[in-house]
Amino acid sequence: MDTNFNYVHVSASERLEEFTKEKLDKLKERFDFIVSAEVFYKTENSTSKDKGRIAEIQLSVPGPRIFASANEENFDMAVSKTISELKTQLQKKKEKMQTHH
Repeated sequence: MDTNFNYVHVSASERLEEFTKEKLDKLKERFDFIVSAEVFYKTENSTSKDKGRIAEIQLSVPGPRIFASANEENFDMAVSKTISELKTQLQKKKEKMQTHH
């Protein structure tokens, strides 16, 4: 699966990319219709100290793209939450696809 990593006001991190890739690979194993992923890491200058690390992931799948994002205190938490939201959406999509076959 093609995965593009984009950093917005964040310095690139190989560790973060590996962490995200592992999570995405698990999704890909479960949902083989995923074509590619676009990942964005962003920081938000918020006044609240416990948030501001944003992970956005857009998946290319047959039909409309699937998108989720999360704003957490660190990127690992944001990525995990985003992946979890994507999993829910993918599960719904898979069920819909199966009813059309």
